[in-house]
Amino acid sequence: MHVRWYGQSAFHLATGGRAVFLDPFHLPDAERAARGIRIAYPPIRDAQADLLLITHEHFDHNAAEAVGGDPLVIRSTAGTLDSPLGRVTAIASEHDPEAGTRRGPNTIFVLECGGLRVCHCGDFGQTALRPEQRRAVGRVDLLLLPVGGGPTVGADGALELVRQISPRWVVPMHYRTPALNFLEPADAFLARFERVHRCATSAFCTTELPPAADPPLVVLPAVPA
Repeated sequence: MHVRWYGQSAFHLATGGRAVFLDPFHLPDAERAARGIRIAYPPIRDAQADLLLITHEHFDHNAAEAVGGDPLVIRSTAGTLDSPLGRVTAIASEHDPEAGTRRGPNTIFVLECGGLRVCHCGDFGQTALRPEQRRAVGRVDLLLLPVGGGPTVGADGALELVRQISPRWVVPMHYRTPALNFLEPADAFLARFERVHRCATSAFCTTELPPAADPPLVVLPAVPA
């Protein structure tokens, strides 16, 4: 499976002639820029997908129009759904530890891609997964999870998710970089792991990764430029 990180929580996953895009972002508008919000990742262009998944309706996650290819769009929902890539499990969760009363709902998406089971946590803000959420997630090969704190889990909460889910590979997302001026950096999360594979670019192929082991391998794509 080929994985490309566009920044923030936006990923393109492709295998076997099929592709899924998750959480494309809008760049800040004038009002947000005036409030000091800076997202300077390259705009999402020429991205094609058969399936588009949006975890929640915040501007840095819901730019559906940025993705071409006439994809099936599944957004801000829960259930077990059919898609061009097969079954998608959409798990209801919250964007904050107060049952969603501060920042609203969030969807955790789980899908099969090229024989690998992928889990994208969106803007997960709970202190931990509830038992029924953990059962719904099931086995995971590749875990994409926020680590930058603020409106989501930070290093400690992200580590707890890794312990609960036990994936083969972990890719941090939604953290401070030179292109983004809010959230915390990924450093505190990365420091909790013995094995971190730093990619030369913002994309990688799972077949080219070092062997996964216990503890899981953390894969850090380069910041998109």
